[in-house]
Amino acid sequence: MYLQHTIGKKVKEARLNNTLTQQELAERCSLTKSHISKIENGQAAPAVATLSKIAQELDTPLSWFLESNLHNKLSIVKSKDKKLKIGNKDIGYTYEALANRPRFSKVEPVIVTVLPEAEYVTPFTHSEDEFIYILNGSINLYYDGELHYLEQGDSAYFEGNTPHIFISADKNKEAKVLTFFIQNTPL
Repeated sequence: MYLQHTIGKKVKEARLNNTLTQQELAERCSLTKSHISKIENGQAAPAVATLSKIAQELDTPLSWFLESNLHNKLSIVKSKDKKLKIGNKDIGYTYEALANRPRFSKVEPVIVTVLPEAEYVTPFTHSEDEFIYILNGSINLYYDGELHYLEQGDSAYFEGNTPHIFISADKNKEAKVLTFFIQNTPL
């Protein structure tokens, strides 16, 4: 719940810094004003696809919304202190930020736990490239309309602006995926 409120405050801060109303942000993200309001007030936990769209429209790295403490030069997150989780069985994932990085970091490391009960949902896009490494379990990665089966030890690197989604390949076991979102830098 704490992270939900933190994310909401950050969405509001970034929205106001971009001089957008809730309605304008909602329209840009194909959401309702009510949903944006619930996110900002900590009453709703956004799916990563939703948060990614919001981040893209606000020109803010996704990682900035997921972190709770900012450190400028060094970020250490002890295993026993990890409390940064967002998501639930309704969206099919939980996310755990691995580094409390400054707002404009180019790389965002996250552990995604893919819940076995997750249903196939519409693939989504985001502005960051994505690298995934399967820590345990197995997933079905749907990328640009094609199915790719990945299991422990497998990895993939892909452009986030192509429709994609991954779900657990085993309906009885969750999968853990080390994910890096990488900001594209124009040459």
